[in-house]
Amino acid sequence: MTDIRNENVIDALRKVNDPDLHKDLVTLNMIKDVKIEGSNINVTVELTTPACPLKDKIREDCIAAIKNDIPAAEKIEINMTSNVRSHKDSKKDSILPGVKNTIAVASGKGGVGKSTVAVNLAVALAKDGAKVGLIDADIYGPSIPMMLGIEDKPKIYQSAETKKMMPLENYGVKLMSIGFLVDDDNPVIWRGPMASGAVKQFMTDVDWGELDYMIFDLPPGTGDIQLTLVQTIPLTGAVIVTTPQEVSLVDARKGLKMFNRVNVPVFGIIENMSYFIAPDTGTKYDIFGNGGGEKLANELKTQFLGGIAIDPRIRQGGDSGKPIVYDLKDTEHDKMMMKIARNLAAEVSITNINKGSDDVEIILND
Repeated sequence: MTDIRNENVIDALRKVNDPDLHKDLVTLNMIKDVKIEGSNINVTVELTTPACPLKDKIREDCIAAIKNDIPAAEKIEINMTSNVRSHKDSKKDSILPGVKNTIAVASGKGGVGKSTVAVNLAVALAKDGAKVGLIDADIYGPSIPMMLGIEDKPKIYQSAETKKMMPLENYGVKLMSIGFLVDDDNPVIWRGPMASGAVKQFMTDVDWGELDYMIFDLPPGTGDIQLTLVQTIPLTGAVIVTTPQEVSLVDARKGLKMFNRVNVPVFGIIENMSYFIAPDTGTKYDIFGNGGGEKLANELKTQFLGGIAIDPRIRQGGDSGKPIVYDLKDTEHDKMMMKIARNLAAEVSITNINKGSDDVEIILND
């Protein structure tokens, strides 16, 4: 019987690259554990996010590399775990010490479905196994409690040392919104500093616990309140939501430049209302144009994370508190939303790896 050693397995896995990070798994410290029993090999690969869009390819590449380098190997098992890499930022760590990454969802104008996208991004990431929080920072139009089907009011937790609000939770997402604290019929009439102060309280005075991703649904536009908020929130990065039509794309450009101005990386563009498929004929209609979001991403040198079709059921789900990825399971809309969330998670990982993040020790067990 050929003696298979741990070093043989590690050397084989040096030939397997993470397709997004463009480095091998060993260099990236993603090999968490190697166990050998006779000619059977068991490897644990620790991904940088549970929402990794290429986990199946990584598993297949690992098996192929081991088979190629170690012909004597018989049974090969690749276990996939995850440990979301954290954005290292002193400001974020002081305000949100248990939160690894903070992501703003923004739009240059209203009416593009930004809040719908923010909700479904959060729920999709949670569905993949991530710990997710959502702050409804759209002070003047706090619609997310309705979209997540939450009608309760947050409770106050008080101890001898601290007094904090507890976020409300549904679909695996923890939520805090100004909508919980004001009457439905009363408008919020605040100037920028008051709004940013409220959002800061949502960060510091709420017990969020440990989170992989905190998503902020920002107000639409690029005015004073938006600029104040993005300077207040310690952001890992942002995504821009647009529709294919030119008037929306013009404003999306302004949104991206706003983030550039405050040195916040933009992970990519999400195109909402990309097209409509007639349910009776299956004919595809480009109601607001075609390909605008992808062209904009190329022009601005950022990623096109994906496009979402128009469907009345998406609006109905928002009104009834049932997000796409639960209400429309196994449909094109569900699959596309999950793909967009995984593409976003990959971009966050790429950014953190390139900036330098947590190291993981490789454990070798004979």
